[in-house]
Amino acid sequence: MEIKVYEGYDLEELIQKAKEELGDDIKILHYETVEEKKFFFFKGKKKYKLFVETVDDEELVEPVVKFEELLEKVEELIDRKIKTNLPRLAQNMATPDSLPPHIQPNGTATVNFGEFTGDALHLLNQLVSKDVLPDVAVKLVKEGCGLDIDTNKWDLNTVTEREALIKGINKHIKFTGAFDRTEDGLKIFAFIGPTGVGKTTNLFKIASQLVIDKKKKVAVISTDTFKVGASHQARTYANILNIPFYSISESKKLRNTIEELKTFDFILIDTVGRSHYDYWRLGEIKEILSGLEEEINHVLTISCNYKNDDALEVVYKYQTFFPIHSIFFTKIDETLKPGILLNLPVETKLPVSYISTGQRVPEDLKILTPEAIATYILGS
Repeated sequence: MEIKVYEGYDLEELIQKAKEELGDDIKILHYETVEEKKFFFFKGKKKYKLFVETVDDEELVEPVVKFEELLEKVEELIDRKIKTNLPRLAQNMATPDSLPPHIQPNGTATVNFGEFTGDALHLLNQLVSKDVLPDVAVKLVKEGCGLDIDTNKWDLNTVTEREALIKGINKHIKFTGAFDRTEDGLKIFAFIGPTGVGKTTNLFKIASQLVIDKKKKVAVISTDTFKVGASHQARTYANILNIPFYSISESKKLRNTIEELKTFDFILIDTVGRSHYDYWRLGEIKEILSGLEEEINHVLTISCNYKNDDALEVVYKYQTFFPIHSIFFTKIDETLKPGILLNLPVETKLPVSYISTGQRVPEDLKILTPEAIATYILGS
């Protein structure tokens, strides 16, 4: 290999000269531009330096590729890989590890109520048919049971199955009551939860009851500046109720606005719906609400038509970002198996507050009580 330098005022001529001397198989490394010195007011001419690498004859000889030999080696390598990895691959496909971490197959639940008899056994089967988890059903029903002497099994010691269930609910589920149950000071509630569960609609059901029925001074703040039309819908509701409405996307502005509203009775904050697996977006919501954790009651909104595993996952993921004040159930009118009303508060030990029974504002809203849950599970 040899590097030669050609100098001149025409770059094309330099390239042609290099090819004439060294042959067409040259390698141009680079070229430089040199500005000659000016003479008085005359501009200097532009000069080029061309750096060329010659190619040895040996480097021009192309290697001979024996395709048949190469193909045999590739086939042999593929066979070896298949034999080595196929058993492991088949095993992984049959195990939960091959699925995403949040989607794992459930084992077949074995429901064994052998320690119960009579009305207690009937009640347990009723609860399971409404999608109540067997362990949760046993925990609740046992509170209304006594030991039957004849069978040495648990049976109800209450007059009705409904009374037994209410007794268990009172023991294992906490209730916040209405948001206006206390009179002192400003109360702030932030509605959080996944997309499509009805946060905005149900926030304004609460606002309507507070303004119309309780004559409270209420303001609404929306941090949902992402979804098209979300802020407009909320502003329309606020205008109907004749209450202040603010659209805010920064934590500093949120704190300043809340400071200006200190004389109000309630501030209700509507947040953007986010998947519980979208940690980045949940972090954005937390950032907007940051600095107000001790002042804000975070209300987690959950749809009753969620599957049990999905609902529990929602709660656990949101709990890593927010201190949950209560669970607000929605869309009870869209499911025939509302076992989630028992499963979620029993399993998570979180209090429950309200339940939405339809789309009408503000009529379709009820405060949750043990009696109300028993009615949804067992019927009236």
